[in-house]
Parts: sequence; C-alpha cells; structure tokens
Amino acid sequence: MNHLEPASQSRQQQIFTVTRLNSAVRMILEQDLGLVWLTGELSNLAMPSSGHWYFSLKDMSAQVRCAMFKGNNRRVPFRPQDGMQVLVQARVSLYEPRGDYQLIIESMQPAGDGMLALRFEELKRRLGAEGLFDEGRKRPLPREPRAVGLVTSATGAALHDMLTVLERRAPDLPVFIYPTQVQGSAATAQIVSAIMLANRRAEVDVLIVGRGGGSLEDLWCFNEEAVARAIAGSAIPVVSAVGHEVDVTISDFAADLRAPTPSAAAELVAPDRSTRAQRLVHLRQRLTQAMSRHQVAARHGFVLLQKRLDHQDPKRRLEQQSQRLDELDRRLQQHLRDRLHQGERRLAGLAMRLQARSPEKRLAIGKRRHQLAEERLHALIAKRQDLARHRLAMLGARLDGISPLATLGRGYAIVRTPSGEVIRRASQVNAGQTLITTLAEGALRVRVDEVDNC
Repeated sequence: MNHLEPASQSRQQQIFTVTRLNSAVRMILEQDLGLVWLTGELSNLAMPSSGHWYFSLKDMSAQVRCAMFKGNNRRVPFRPQDGMQVLVQARVSLYEPRGDYQLIIESMQPAGDGMLALRFEELKRRLGAEGLFDEGRKRPLPREPRAVGLVTSATGAALHDMLTVLERRAPDLPVFIYPTQVQGSAATAQIVSAIMLANRRAEVDVLIVGRGGGSLEDLWCFNEEAVARAIAGSAIPVVSAVGHEVDVTISDFAADLRAPTPSAAAELVAPDRSTRAQRLVHLRQRLTQAMSRHQVAARHGFVLLQKRLDHQDPKRRLEQQSQRLDELDRRLQQHLRDRLHQGERRLAGLAMRLQARSPEKRLAIGKRRHQLAEERLHALIAKRQDLARHRLAMLGARLDGISPLATLGRGYAIVRTPSGEVIRRASQVNAGQTLITTLAEGALRVRVDEVDNC
C-alpha cells in the first residue's frame, strides 16, 4: 500500500480545473510562439459597434479564428472584405471562456504588397545583423568633388532633374552618366554592373544611385540584396536617391547618405556657386593670415638663429672657455686649501688625542690619584680614631657614673650573706649572723649583735 501512495498524490497534484487549463494553454501559446506572419483569405468578417474586428483566416484546407482590436485596426489603410487575400502579423492565443484557439492580429495589409514588405523586413534584418548598415561604415561626401557620377535611367525624369540642379549649382562640375534600367527583372544586374563600372574607372568622387517615384513593385530592384551589397562595397561614396521622400529602400540603408529625392541628392553633392565663392574668399583670407603668421614666425626664427650664431662665435666661445677654466682653477685651489686645512685640523686633533692617551701621562695621573686616595684614607683613619677615642671617653665617663665602685668610693658599702645574697632590709638578718661587707677597697666579715627593724 505504501508504494501506491506517492502515485496517488502525484495524480491529485495534476488535476486541473477547466479555467486553469485554458489559462495555462494560453500562456504556453503566447510565450512559445510569439509574433508570427501568415497570409490567407478573409471570411466571416464581423465589425460590431465596439470597434473590434472578428473574422476567420483560411486557405485551401484549414482556417483559424482571428480577432483584431480597435487599437490595431485603426492603422489598417484599407477596408477589409470577405474573400480578400491579406498578410497579417499575429500573436497566437486562446479565448479562455470557450477554449477556442485564435489569433490576435497586430497588423494587416493586402497580400501582394504584404509579401514584398515581408521580404523587405527580412532582408533588412539580415543585412543589418551583418553590420552592412552600421554608421561606422558610412563615409563623408567630398566637400569639393572633382566629378559626379549618376547611376540611373538615361530617359527618366530623375536624370533631367539632377542635371538641372547640377547645372544651376556647379556648371563647371563634370558629370558622368552610367545608364541603367531602374525597373523590371533586368534592372538589378544592370545597377550592380553600373556601380562596378564606376569603381573600375575611378573617374568620379561621388555616385548618385536612384530613380523617380513609383509603386513598391516599381522600386523593388533597389530592395534587392545584390544592389545593397554593391552599394556597401563601393570604394566611391554613394548617395541613394530612390523615389519620393516617403519611399524607403534597402539601398537607402546601405548607402553612405540617403537623399529624399534625386533633386535633393544633386543639391547635396554639388556645392552652390555662391557658397563656393564665399568659401574661396574664406580660404583666401585663411591663406593670407597663414602666410602672414608664417612670415612673422620666419622672422622670429631668423632673429633666434642670429642670436644663436652670435653665441656660437669661436672667439666668444674661446673667451668663455678661458674664463670658465680660470674659474675652475680658482675653485680647485680653494678646494685644495680647504682640504689641507681640514687635514691639519684633523692631525692636530689626533695628536691631542694621542697625547691624552700617553702611558706616562696616564701613569702620572694614576700615581696622583693613588696619592690622593692614600691621603684621604689616612685622614679618614685618623678621623675615625679620634671619634672612637672621644666616644670611648664618653662611654667610660657614663660607666663610671653608674659603676658600684664609684658609689662605694663615696663611703657606701655592700652587705651580703655568705651565700652572696645582698642585704637590703634589716629584717633579712638575724642577730649573731655573719655578714660580708664590701667596701671601696677590701671587704669585712662582721657579726650582727643586734637587729633594729625600725
């Protein structure tokens, strides 16, 4: 039973509600697939008052429900109808209340132009990822070109417009035309050949590649990869001038500069006559100022060189060297004298130190110290003896003062029993007892006849 419990718990953890399941599936679809491009036929188109569009997108064998909310369908430039072929960019999703798989449409365009737009975006993304459009690859146009090359149709209005502008702005500027088709299946190869021809001849400083306006299909040769690579690989700076200002092609991204129209391209590459005149005046002023500064600098340099030449005169240099030699000789003599004096002072100091360390002098000093020490020792001994005699006399006087003999000398006597006991009171003695009396000189043996205790 125990081995079945984890499996039962696992099955319980995987139980979904319908709401939870639909929500999980919607998140999986939106996160894993993201935005997709697809083409198909519109059917069952509904446009309720809410402003949202609901329809099906189908092909020969399948269909899918779609919703396009009003925030996105406002940007659709045409009125969609059932049966119309369209190209859409959509987000795959799920309508959770019914569990219906559907597409949320982000953008819509007619299928013909839409396929071309899709090819345009894909090529733009791929070439951009290669770095073909990086700003670091762009080169500046020459400020004063020697000649201008035009890669365009020999019969188009764009050529006439560019020649008119160039004639007006720079009538003396040479123009080389590299005629080519600018529309149709053969145009791509001819445009590439014209660009390569201009690079081989190297007779111009800047190229204008372009044509007048037209539909997306008319301009498509300028969206071909071969043309973009030929423009990016050109050693000559290229200005792209395709169609009108609103038209954007792959050539515009690959070129060094994009012009909104062919006429604008001619304006960009050809300096205006008045502007050139002003620039020439400005350059003349700069040249005059530079020459003036150069002359001033040259005169200043000449003066400096003259001064240097004066300083380098052989006679003056000889005089300076002689003076320098005298100065060095004086300094050498002074240095020798100083060193000699230092040596003499050092020698005198060493002699004094040697004399101070002489054995005879040190012996005499030792003898003198010994004599002084001996005298101090005798004096100290005599002083100590005098102090000892004085102290002995004082102690003798003090001893005499307390001596029993001195007391006996003044007429006193010491009375003892034969056993040596000192008699201090009469009651210690009995009549007929023999006592010994010690005097200052000698002693008496006496007998007591009578005892008086009063």
